Amino acid sequence: MKFIALFTIRLYWFCIPEKQRRSCLFKESCSQFVYRHMKERGFRYGLHCFFQRKKQCRAGYQIIYTNDRDIEIKLADGTNITENELSETMMETITGLKRHFLQ
Repeated sequence: MKFIALFTIRLYWFCIPEKQRRSCLFKESCSQFVYRHMKERGFRYGLHCFFQRKKQCRAGYQIIYTNDRDIEIKLADGTNITENELSETMMETITGLKRHFLQ
């Protein structure tokens, strides 16, 4: 079962170019996160990671400015992630919003 799931993720990466995929909040995309954990720790743990990320990676997050420079995101499930865990695309968006509203 593990090999089928890993093959499916790799097929997804091959068939859908990165520019056409939905932008991810995290530096490590959901598919990369699940693939890595499934490969390292097995199918069941990979499936657990899939459902964990699915719960976290959805609309309803809040951007929190802890001071003038630091940013945290409070996810819909209540988890906080720091800016070193955020994707570059998300950081560019947040930085643009911050500049826009602080002018």
